[in-house]
Amino acid sequence: MVQYNPWQRFSTRRRFSALYTHRAPLVLPNAWDAASARVVADAGALAIATTSAGVAWSLGHGDGNRLSREQALGAIARITAAADVPVTADIERGYATDPAGVAETVRGVLAVGAVGINIEDTLRPVAEQAERIAAARRAADETGVPLFINARIDTHRLAPGDRTAWLEETLARAYAQACADGIFILGTWDSETVRTLVDKAPVPVNVLAGPSAPSVSELAGAGVARISAGSSIAEAAYGLVRRAARELLEKGTTTTLEGGFDYADLNALLLAEPGH
Repeated sequence: MVQYNPWQRFSTRRRFSALYTHRAPLVLPNAWDAASARVVADAGALAIATTSAGVAWSLGHGDGNRLSREQALGAIARITAAADVPVTADIERGYATDPAGVAETVRGVLAVGAVGINIEDTLRPVAEQAERIAAARRAADETGVPLFINARIDTHRLAPGDRTAWLEETLARAYAQACADGIFILGTWDSETVRTLVDKAPVPVNVLAGPSAPSVSELAGAGVARISAGSSIAEAAYGLVRRAARELLEKGTTTTLEGGFDYADLNALLLAEPGH
């Protein structure tokens, strides 16, 4: 795998952190391979987040911690090599059963050039997940790179209940004491709930954009610091594959393919060096 020098990683991490401002949220259209990363960067993204679901699907696996550490790091390496903007990597549960394994994964993530991670708690006991996040922080600090740790809180998996109880449980899992830099909340939440969460959370809040979610401007108005597409762009891409294939096979037509990325333009984008 490509090795990046510590100063390059540190400089890129500072660029990534600088994107967190009070003026506007950091908007991240998630990528899942080198080509999607290049397209996202070319569209004007200031940083790229990977989607573990999209990465898994692109490698022929289902989502849900089905990848090996080596497979995940290989995908992250290809994305960082293709992009000329900072990359934050979704490492699911850390591809490890214990904190030491999470630390090993983080060292691998940094070695291939990513400057941030998402790590999910899957509703583990708070103390247990805090140990895993703290191990990630120590591993990064040992390399001299201030990794941006975005802690995904999986309270969207809880049975529907009252809003107050959900907020209390979510805030109890903010992991600030374990040196998380931000929290990531899944699900579709109304602007009022998001605003309350932002006001009470000890670190910046990341939420999802996508079908049925509030718009970027609404989420920005609620004080959200980071907005991610998650797997939704990959889902849309594979949805297009299915619709186009069915149309061709069942009707013999190709109208679904209208408006696609022009071959010459896409090929030129991939032939160019990142940043050119």
